[in-house]
Formats: sequence, structure tokens, C-alpha cells
Amino acid sequence: MQSHASDAPALIFETGKPGRARAYVRAEGTLEDVLPTDLLRSDLPLPDNTELDVVRHFTRLSQRTFGIDVGFYPLGSCTMKHNPKVNDALAALPGFADLHPWTPDHFAQGALRAMWELERSLAELFGMAAFSLNPSAGAHAELAALLIAKAYFRDRGEARRTVIVPDTAHGTNPASAAMVGFTVRSLPSDSRGRVNVRDLEALVNADTAVCMLTNPNTLGLFEDEIARIAAVVHGAGGLMYYDGANANAIMGIARPGDMGFDLMHLNLHKTFTIPHGGGGAGAGPIGVAQHLVDYLPVPFVVERDGAYHLDFDRARSIGPVRSFWSNFAHVVRALAYIYANGADGLKRASQLAVLNANYLRVRIGEFLETPYDEVCCHEFVASAARLKRETGVRALDLAKALLDRGYMAPTIYFPLLVPECLMFEPTETESIETLDAFVDALRDIVETAKADPAEVTGAPRRTVVGRVDEAKAAREPNLRWHPPAAEAG
Repeated sequence: MQSHASDAPALIFETGKPGRARAYVRAEGTLEDVLPTDLLRSDLPLPDNTELDVVRHFTRLSQRTFGIDVGFYPLGSCTMKHNPKVNDALAALPGFADLHPWTPDHFAQGALRAMWELERSLAELFGMAAFSLNPSAGAHAELAALLIAKAYFRDRGEARRTVIVPDTAHGTNPASAAMVGFTVRSLPSDSRGRVNVRDLEALVNADTAVCMLTNPNTLGLFEDEIARIAAVVHGAGGLMYYDGANANAIMGIARPGDMGFDLMHLNLHKTFTIPHGGGGAGAGPIGVAQHLVDYLPVPFVVERDGAYHLDFDRARSIGPVRSFWSNFAHVVRALAYIYANGADGLKRASQLAVLNANYLRVRIGEFLETPYDEVCCHEFVASAARLKRETGVRALDLAKALLDRGYMAPTIYFPLLVPECLMFEPTETESIETLDAFVDALRDIVETAKADPAEVTGAPRRTVVGRVDEAKAAREPNLRWHPPAAEAG
């Protein structure tokens, strides 16, 4: 049945009673006895609950969410694949988990070696001269890469101001470029869903700093003119940036460095099976070609005479882009994934990701439009535009109805050039039985939409929370609890 606001659990701040949490200091003492006065606050209302109430509260919340451990999660460009639990176990080893960031290098050789080996592995896998593990996530790495580009052109005495972003690039690219102070020029795709080299030639000039590409792009199509694209940008003196959001399609098969890219990032939390979602936690290593190595964020792990050290002494570096050295637990997880699979296993993973995506594309194409009817890479797009014209049912409605069937919805309305777009990425870790069951569910939803549109436009009905007003949530976000106003005395 449809859920209502009254079904939502109370906030932790709204439960409990004064004194339930008991005293945190001895009755004869005060907080001033154990904490410096400048750290104490009287304006910080905290919930007053028993430990049992707190455990139950957060356990109930965890049971209301959806994740890859619960069901199929075909969220396009997000690579929601299985996260091997052995990687979590290794990251939780006391020698890693309990190591303080300020530990002297000679007492942290195992951790530094893990960082060094991951950096070297990524450089080999993706054809770059070096990586920095410093950035916290993909968009953070984009920002760092553009800061590198800005510093590089500054040192060359060039005031280049323009970044070219195709309309099939990853959605954060334009925002990252704008944050660094670049002017963004959008490059429309051609009828094949790819960059048209002639259009690019007309756009590139002496002011071009960077061209940011996702390859394969967000339509799931490989940019087969990538060598010519790189030549055009390099011919004008610009740099090529590779957004690694879709690297799960090419791992062990093709290398961005060989395609002509000067900068790139990876999403370890996507391609290298690290738990993610809900805003974190991520890891976004940034890789560069040889002529940009000196600009990488510090610190950099170096090996000298069999020992590993953090190197901060890089005069041209853009500096650190986060606190401490990396999201270290993710370094361990990613390295464990690489060790477990080896070069052949990583290549096999990408091949299976492409196979699963094409299987799903062909089957879904039986009842939804697939605007680019060709072999895709790891993901593909479908369109509900015809269904909307015939029934009024939109891509959003199909996505909501999938929630009722126990599936996470695909990415919708992106990329923007496909009307009523649904972007599917099944990843390599899903079985054919899961894919078939998903297709059957989606097909049934489409058939229901044709017979009884209201049944679909009213979804979801069986989830804990029913359909929300998404426009209101975006325009009037209410993300924090406010203590009730004191009653007038």
C-alpha cells in the first residue's frame, strides 16, 4: 500500500527522555574536569537515548535502504557491482585500520608499499606515467586534474581559458571546469552518438586548454575516432582529459594513455569493487602523462633502496587536495581486487561487463526504444519517449515501478540528448538469471502501462516510502533537525 509521512520513523532527536543515556562522567565530576573549556558547547542539543534504542533505531533505518547486497542495481555510469567481502576483511586488518596517518615512514612500510604498488599497477593498467592517490572521489579528481592543467599552462605563459565538454561526457565535468575558472564549451554529439571530428576542429583554437572525454561515453559507445580527436586537441596545444567513470568497460583491454590522454582519473569505488553510495566513501586517483608528473598532488609514495617514503618535496605540485594521504582503506580494497584477479582476470571482468550490457540491450530493445542500435560497451541507453506519447507513462514512472519489483531503478534523464532516457549498467557480476528476471519485470511494467497507465504512474506502492515530491525536495531541501522552539513563558 502507499506509504505516508506518518509511517516514517521518528528522528533519533525526537525520541528518548532526559537522563536515559545516563551520565557520561561521574556524578561528583563535571565535563570541565575531563575536557578543555574551549571544546565545550552549550548550544549542541544531543539525543538522550538508551543504547538499545539507538541500536534499534539505526538497524531499522538500515533495513529500509537498498544496496548491491540486497538486489540488482543497474544504475548507469555508477558500476554498482559486487564488493568482495575479502577486500573489506583485508582493509580491516589492525596493521592497516589502526595505523595513524602521522606514523613515521619507517613504521608504516606495509601501508606505504600498498600505496606504491597500487599506484604502479594503475599506471601500467591505464598507460599513464604516474598516479596520485590523494583525491577522494571522481569529481574531486576532475577538479585536481583541471588545477594541474591550469598550473601547466601558467608555467608555459599561456592564459588558456576554455574547456570543451561533449554532451555525452560525465555530468560532473562542466561543473569541475567552471569551479577552476574555465569557460565551458559544449560539443554536441553527431547522429552516431559520438564526437564529430569536424565539429571539434571548428571549436578548438588557441584558447583551448582541455577537452574532457568519457570513453566509452555515457551512451555506452566507444569513441572510435579517439586518435583523431586527440590529434586535433594536441595540435592546438591543448590537453586531453579522460573521465574514468566508465573504465569498467576497458580495463585490461585498452589504455587511455595509448589513446592520447594526458590526464585521467579513476573511480576505485566503481571499477575496483569498493562499497559506495549515499555520498561516499570514494577514492579517485588521478593519473598523468610524463610531462605533467611534477604537478601531481603531494604526498607521493616513492621507493628508494627497498624502502618506501612519503615525498612532499615537489616544487611544481598543486599541493595536497585532501587531509592526509588518501582514502587508505580503499587503497587496500582496490589492491586486493587487482591481486585476486591479475591482468587476465581484470580483462575478463570488462569483457563480461560488455557481454552483460549487450545481452540486456538486445532483450530490452524488444519492448523499449534503443536509440543507438549497435554493440555497446558496459552500459546502454533506452528511451521511453514512444511509451510516453502513447500512454503518458514516463521514464520516471518506469523507474518508480521497478522499485515495487525489488530492483533499483536505472539512471534516468541522462544523458540529456536522449528523451525519456533510461541508462542501464548491469556490470559483470550479475548472472543471466538475474538479468532475465529483471527484463521480465520491466517488460511487465511496460505492458501494464499500455493497459492501465495509472497503475504505473502511481508507483511505487509497496516500498516503505511512497512517491515523493522530487521537485519540492530539490528546491526546498530540509536536511537537518531543528530543536523545537521554546514555549512562551
